[in-house]
Amino acid sequence: MIMPRSIRPDAVLVQAVIAGALSFAHLHDLAAAAGQSGWKAWAYPVSVDLLLVAAWRRLRAGRDRSSWTWFAIALAASLGANVATAGLLDLHHVPAWLRILVAGWPALAFLGGTLLVHAPAAATPAPEREPGEEPAAPEVEVHRTDTPNPAAAPTPELAPAKPPAAVPTVPPALLDHARSIADAHRTATGEQITADALTARLGLPAPTCQAIVAQLQLA
Repeated sequence: MIMPRSIRPDAVLVQAVIAGALSFAHLHDLAAAAGQSGWKAWAYPVSVDLLLVAAWRRLRAGRDRSSWTWFAIALAASLGANVATAGLLDLHHVPAWLRILVAGWPALAFLGGTLLVHAPAAATPAPEREPGEEPAAPEVEVHRTDTPNPAAAPTPELAPAKPPAAVPTVPPALLDHARSIADAHRTATGEQITADALTARLGLPAPTCQAIVAQLQLA
């Protein structure tokens, strides 16, 4: 007869049940030997197993590194009870330090469980960027609510071009006179004469003096 797949026994699950039952019994026997009688002796293995499971779940979730501490404490309590009840410890004459540990375990287990449950989750680290790589800008999706009509767009009118300004004609004699004034100004000040200074010296219109200065600079 073929056993249905849904109720087929799992070897790992069977091992876990056996190990849990034996560890549960050892913790009970150790608590009873340390002076915890009745229902209190049965509460100790439940407390140890609950702390062990809570720490393991936070380790699998990758929450924080302190979960390793409480997982190690619960595992040490479970393994310690298994070793102590294997004949290495006289359960009829339990030492005082072991009685103190057993009596203080409930407070320690409560502290560990509280810290495991209420510890903040670890922040997810941001992905590292390569050296010189710019941070990626967030993508923004833009939706247009209007549809432009090319036919309705007005055609810009070009402004009429202005005719070029007439350049004043400078007689050669005036240009020679202005050159002598510019040379004297450069000798006295070490700088080129400006159109305003030449206008003040000659008393001519500003456009004419500007044309003279332009021709002197080109000469």
